[in-house]
Amino acid sequence: MRRRSLAALLAATAALLGACTAAPEKEKEKDPHSAEPGTLRVLASSELSDMTAVLEQVEKDTGVTVRPTWIGTLDAVDMLATGKADGRYDAVWLSSNDYLRLRPEAAEKVVSETPVMSSPVAIGVKPATVRRLGWKPEDVTWSQVDRAVREGELTYGMTDPARSNSGFATLVSVASALSGAQSALTDADVTKARPRLKEFFQGQKLTSGSSGWLAGAYSRRGDIDALLNYESVLKGFKDLTVIRPKDGVVTADYPLSSLAATDQETRDDVRRVAEALRTDGVQRLITDRTFRRPVVASVPPAAGLDTSRRRELPFPGDLSVADGLLDAYENELRRPSRTVYVLDTSGSMEGERLSRLKQALTRLTGDFRDREEVTLMPFGSAVKSVRTHVVEPDAPEQGLEAIRRDTAALRAEGDTAIYTSLEKAYDHLGTGEDTFTSIVLMTDGENTAGAEAGDFDSFYRGLSGDRRNTPVFPILFGDSDRAELEHIAELTGGRLFDGQGSLDGAFEEIRGYQ
Repeated sequence: MRRRSLAALLAATAALLGACTAAPEKEKEKDPHSAEPGTLRVLASSELSDMTAVLEQVEKDTGVTVRPTWIGTLDAVDMLATGKADGRYDAVWLSSNDYLRLRPEAAEKVVSETPVMSSPVAIGVKPATVRRLGWKPEDVTWSQVDRAVREGELTYGMTDPARSNSGFATLVSVASALSGAQSALTDADVTKARPRLKEFFQGQKLTSGSSGWLAGAYSRRGDIDALLNYESVLKGFKDLTVIRPKDGVVTADYPLSSLAATDQETRDDVRRVAEALRTDGVQRLITDRTFRRPVVASVPPAAGLDTSRRRELPFPGDLSVADGLLDAYENELRRPSRTVYVLDTSGSMEGERLSRLKQALTRLTGDFRDREEVTLMPFGSAVKSVRTHVVEPDAPEQGLEAIRRDTAALRAEGDTAIYTSLEKAYDHLGTGEDTFTSIVLMTDGENTAGAEAGDFDSFYRGLSGDRRNTPVFPILFGDSDRAELEHIAELTGGRLFDGQGSLDGAFEEIRGYQ
């Protein structure tokens, strides 16, 4: 089996951070790396984008402006470890610094750490499902959840542990509970828990690179019983019963940390912001607005947050344990991925554009998982070919090399039949597959041949079951029409990715959704 370590996953995205980070439009208009007096450049977990009102209050209280750059926790850790944050950021504000502790070269870049709030991993379950299972929310354990999944009584969605801290914290929580570990997970605990974990993850019907998209996909589908995420995320749903399993969970504490490369004046600004975030008034604002728990004893949690105690499950203390757990999840435990790559190879792709596409796809093969099915569907005036390959666990290189050969053989010619090609992709996928299924559309232009947008809309609305639940993830590239691609993403429940700066980055970011 291919080994995919946490460090390798982080390193694979290091060169792609600019394209992989979905920043608000106003952040794109100004260089987030330029230093300004009274402004802190903060590398922040993307889930903290709901803290805008809080940061506005902190600015009023301190005179210090916090300028965040939104990023995934794993990517942020890699930036720190490889020195890419030196001189570009003043502080880091992640959901947890546990990853830093697994990588000494990242941990040494941090010189302070002030917890700001907390949120435990939890399960949000439809009230009707809670009643059907006969659960008392305050008494539910991970073993009960596991039993319901094994008996086909519970399905759920969660974020990708290789790209999301909420996903990895959930994976650790489940593995710790089902292995019976009495302390931080060990390699032996992971090995012991694998059979039960494999059964548990058969209940996962949705995966995502971000909590926001996961929430939208859950609401859109309507046929999934639960979500596994941080309590604060789940409390945003009015139709979910939020359960903290009685046998313990991992909790995020959102520490604001100064970076070693900064001067004393900047560190003083970080300290002032941290102190302001922990004042009673701001703590109340945090818990009322975001459903995160205050870390100041004098401030009670927001109404509706359960105050009963739960065991805190420790984070793995060794990188090899994190590696083993991620490797098991990616290549063995989770449902396999099944993806059709609908690739524009029309005449306008001739030259540099086609070269960039080939390079991006070739590099992407290093990230394909065991058991993954990959279909390349190049198109011009019509679909040119349909080539499907499976990354078999006992001979992964055979499938990967076949994908590389097909990629190298791509040729640019013809018009651009986007909608006809998408219809062919849905027809190819069929129904009833027990996989995470998706379509990736890469085009450098507008539709000029075959079916029109209205035809595809009618085609899609005529789909049912698994086919209708298959999202399209379009990539903006070259002269493609943003409005056209946004419509395709919205119609099918997908998400638009920007490949203008880095096509590699767009393909890599989509991996969290496959």
